[in-house]
Amino acid sequence: MSPATVAKPTPSPSVSDVVIETQNLSKDYRDFWGRQKVRALKSLDLEVRRGEIFGLLGPNGSGKSTTIKLLLGLLFPTGGRALIFGEEATEVRKNERIGYLPEESYLYKFLNAEETLDFYGRLFDMPAKVRRERTAQLIEQMNLTWAKKRQLKEYSKGMTRRIGLAQALINDPELVLLDEPTSGLDPIGTREMKDIIIKLRDEGKTVVMCSHLLADVQDVCDRIAILHQGELKELGRVDALLTVKDVTQVRAKNLTPEAQEEIRQVIAKHGGELLGIETPTTTLEELFLSIVRDSEARPGRRVLEKDAPKS
Repeated sequence: MSPATVAKPTPSPSVSDVVIETQNLSKDYRDFWGRQKVRALKSLDLEVRRGEIFGLLGPNGSGKSTTIKLLLGLLFPTGGRALIFGEEATEVRKNERIGYLPEESYLYKFLNAEETLDFYGRLFDMPAKVRRERTAQLIEQMNLTWAKKRQLKEYSKGMTRRIGLAQALINDPELVLLDEPTSGLDPIGTREMKDIIIKLRDEGKTVVMCSHLLADVQDVCDRIAILHQGELKELGRVDALLTVKDVTQVRAKNLTPEAQEEIRQVIAKHGGELLGIETPTTTLEELFLSIVRDSEARPGRRVLEKDAPKS
């Protein structure tokens, strides 16, 4: 794993470090007569801390999009609270500090990249000089300088995804919400997108991303929450959740076949070089499928924060 993909340690949070907090957050969708039709979210309790990349995972219908819409104030909760920067999620002013990339970007296809970003900059009442500087910076960051004068209708899905992210960042937000950010990107574009997300964290921004591509989440996220049928099933640091318990892995070189069957002291005795003794990990895909299958077999909430030991 390259240094860029290593999750940084999570310090003990203070109240000011909590960017998103949900308390018993629930959402029911009702029919015409006001009767409960679907319970999309059930008593969600979680915190997202400043400067981390937080992954929100779950199969279709698990409540991910509902959670994002509740955080943005696009939906009103049936019960509980959602707080952003310590304010109710329904408070419109908070949106000036948020950038949002939806799963499907709704952009004006007859504008080019410069015109698109200038338009969204105007929505934030940004001065003309700031809009020009920010637009040029983001177009270069998204590697779209060569296509900045082309209308968006001529863009591929991957290019549209990148200009959509640039639109989400035009106001230099503190909190960035990303829904399927790597959708439609080729392997190079996916790597570039993940590098951008990591850079956002390194700049001190908080990122919440939803994705079905578990390898992408495993690469960049510090912590994750797994939802299933509207319930929180797992919450914790990626490295802690993927650690295989009660198993030790020994890696060495220059050992004879006899020495390979021995333990630490015998490795040294046979002149071997100890490369490492560590706890092996599973993959996020295996963890995700295990939690979903366990949830279907044994319904009910099951969540335990599994963070690395605090220093």
